[in-house]
Amino acid sequence: MRKSRVRAKFSGNALRPRLAVFRSNRGFFAQIIDDDAGKTIVGMNNRKMPSAKKGKKTDMAKEFGRVFAGMAKEKKISKVVFDRRHYAYHGRVKAFAEGAREGGLIF
Repeated sequence: MRKSRVRAKFSGNALRPRLAVFRSNRGFFAQIIDDDAGKTIVGMNNRKMPSAKKGKKTDMAKEFGRVFAGMAKEKKISKVVFDRRHYAYHGRVKAFAEGAREGGLIF
């Protein structure tokens, strides 16, 4: 499986936790995970976003990336490893990553 191949190449730790994304037809989910401790540090979906923006899914994903990066900065996280799972780096996944970078995350 592609997910296993992608996931086998990296792991998150306390210095650089893993930013995992999941997208469905109705929503976009992201969480920052410390694999050494086995805990989720920050988790959110785009429906819980404070400024729920209406429009195209890619535009919403980019805004969600900015908001999510702000939440990560509050938890003093600036460097992460991006886990796109089995999704191609295209469309909503790419827009989320660009928004997170604009928000201040480094990966």
